[in-house]
Amino acid sequence: MTALVLVQPGLHTTVQDAGRFGAQAFGVPVSGALDPDQLRLANALVGNGAGEAALEILHVGPVLEVAAPSVRVALAAFDGALVLEAPEPRTVPAWRSVVLRQGERVRVVASRHCACSYLAVEGGFDLAPVLGSRSTYTRGRFGGHQGRALVAGDRLPLRRERASERGDLRLPDPPALGTGPLRVVLGPQDDRFEPDSIAAFFGADYAVGAAADRMGLRLDGPALALRGGHDIVSDGIAWGAIQVPGDGRPVLLLADRQTTGGYPKIGAVCTADLPRAGRLRPGDRIRFTAVSVEEAQALRRAHEAGLRRLIAGAMPAGDRAIDLEALYSSNLVSGAVSGFEWDDAVAVLE
Repeated sequence: MTALVLVQPGLHTTVQDAGRFGAQAFGVPVSGALDPDQLRLANALVGNGAGEAALEILHVGPVLEVAAPSVRVALAAFDGALVLEAPEPRTVPAWRSVVLRQGERVRVVASRHCACSYLAVEGGFDLAPVLGSRSTYTRGRFGGHQGRALVAGDRLPLRRERASERGDLRLPDPPALGTGPLRVVLGPQDDRFEPDSIAAFFGADYAVGAAADRMGLRLDGPALALRGGHDIVSDGIAWGAIQVPGDGRPVLLLADRQTTGGYPKIGAVCTADLPRAGRLRPGDRIRFTAVSVEEAQALRRAHEAGLRRLIAGAMPAGDRAIDLEALYSSNLVSGAVSGFEWDDAVAVLE
């Protein structure tokens, strides 16, 4: 069986795709990637469909070994990289694809600046879908690989026996991590909050608390006062909804959110900013700003157009990946090089 073998699993590595849609009426969460932008870009670099299942890597990356003749992979990670540890040490930056060979061992260096990174493989993983999705829902113990986060020794079967013959791709202008307030559409229960609370919500800094996981982020900041108590008739929960329980501390709900909830929701993060919300880590500070439904729709269209431009701009990666260790160890400011050194310098920088 051709596979990627987990030598070390990382902190929390799961299989995630675009999500499990159409089952919320039965109490099944959508799950899927916390950052669908990075998932989509990683898949584009290896030639997969946008929502194909990949490895979602939280905070600390795994070490993998190739048990296949060859496999093409791509890492989407802000400031991340793939470090090939054996048999030939080299470093492959994120935002490009590369072909790994039988027996090669690679360490995934995940982003230091956001919670999640994604490793896509050409053709995807040969895992059975559950309710139409390969996403892992760990609380329900289904989907992905045995319904859980990966552990050392796991073998993830590959659909392709070997990498295709096409060349590798890279993004010449990788996406930005994103800054500024998260944009929020008020509702549907904003009328249950005191006006001063709504003003405080949009006027204050919040910090992501220690109670943060794929289900949601509990935020530390001004408590929000409610009119008539915090219990409401349970209704549906959308991705990005900001729910406020009895203690007044907002909770930003993410991919593994519950399907219904009985606490008022002051608003929801607009779709264009959901990937940024999924990248948040404990301790990160955020602010919110209000937008209308029409503004959120326009932001979504602009965001989609930007993603399409990034993907369309992918270009051949060249025959060699940049060896960052060799690059950083060279004296690049000595003031002079000979003509004979130029060919070697070009080879390193390709």
